[in-house]
Amino acid sequence: MTDMMSGVENAEDAKPATDRDGLDEQLVAQLLSSAKASGLKLTGEGGVLQQLTKRLLESTLEGEITDHLGYDKHDPAGRGTGNSRNGTRSKTVLTDVGPVEIDVPRDRDASFEPKIVAKRQRRLGGVDEMVISLAAKGLTTGEISAHLAEVYGAEVSRQTISTITDKVIEGMIEWQNRPLDAVYPVIFIDAIHVKIRDGQVANRPIYVALAVTCEGRRDILGLWAGDGGEGAKYWLHVLTELKNRGVADVLMVVCDGLTGLPDAITTVWPQTITQTCVVHLLRNSFRYAGRQHWDAIAKALKPVYTAPTEAAARERFTEFTDAWGARYPAIVRLWNNAWAEFVPFLAFDPEIRRVICSTNAIESVNARIRRAVKARGHFPNEQAALKCVYMAIMSLDPTGTGRKRWTMRWKPALNAFEIAFDGRLAAGRK
Repeated sequence: MTDMMSGVENAEDAKPATDRDGLDEQLVAQLLSSAKASGLKLTGEGGVLQQLTKRLLESTLEGEITDHLGYDKHDPAGRGTGNSRNGTRSKTVLTDVGPVEIDVPRDRDASFEPKIVAKRQRRLGGVDEMVISLAAKGLTTGEISAHLAEVYGAEVSRQTISTITDKVIEGMIEWQNRPLDAVYPVIFIDAIHVKIRDGQVANRPIYVALAVTCEGRRDILGLWAGDGGEGAKYWLHVLTELKNRGVADVLMVVCDGLTGLPDAITTVWPQTITQTCVVHLLRNSFRYAGRQHWDAIAKALKPVYTAPTEAAARERFTEFTDAWGARYPAIVRLWNNAWAEFVPFLAFDPEIRRVICSTNAIESVNARIRRAVKARGHFPNEQAALKCVYMAIMSLDPTGTGRKRWTMRWKPALNAFEIAFDGRLAAGRK
């Protein structure tokens, strides 16, 4: 390996044969050829990448101390300056290619502060990003620790991993308080239930507000933890927070019959229409019926939510009541109580109906969150749960293909919104 590295160093002044992305292809080929001839593997302990990382880090550190002292190593100009090199100290840092032992130079008055590997730093930045990415994909601290040990041969404690992921909390707070658009066509509000240990383990809702922008993009506005007893006062607080962050108008809010939310919406945005998710309404109906009747009830209710007008929907529901009301009065009562928030979508064209009749638009986000939450089992506190959900939504759609599909899907609906709401979207773009 020493001969190979010496060859690389001697080739540094050579003119590159071909330059691609700033790399000397001839040098790379020489390095790989020498490694192969020496029987060295590319990755793993003692591999080429680890050796290169060590050389690069130590070379950079040597350059840093030279800049700090003002003279090169062994340069007579350093005599009598009051400070000089004072040997090195060994240090192991965890990098993207595994643990690397490096020699860090020191000076006599201990004023040298390395930048590339700071004092007491044991991990390079890429490792922290890797840990956060693995956590966002649903791996627990124990699983991440095992992964780093298996793949990189690095022993990283669960506490260290937890400390790394805690770094996202500052970003989460900033994200939760960022300014928002003045107008949104639609905001979907739904809940994910997580287990939080607060004295005893209990299910707690984490509410997610997902908006569609005037350009058809998906924008998650924020996360809020509840205790299951939320009412109008709680929702007034949440919606007022959104208004204070810049949301002056919302055309429609789609939700799952959350208690107190319709009243809070009317208070904060008087012109906003509240739409109950039809899919959730159907699911809740099945809770009051025997499983053997689910198919028949679904078939009997379909003419209600596919009716061309509200009047036609009321007629179809009267027929449903005549057929099933005596057996399942709770279903009739459920629909009557939700009727005011169920019928608004019936007044719109099919392009709008398709996208606002349910909270399906948020279900892909919920599915990603559920995978991350399920891996944890339960959380020690509310902040830990919010951190997990935040990391999950920040890792959504890394390639951007989902964003393109989302925009194309919403384009016809946004055109219909522009007409149906008398230019309120255009006013929001000004």
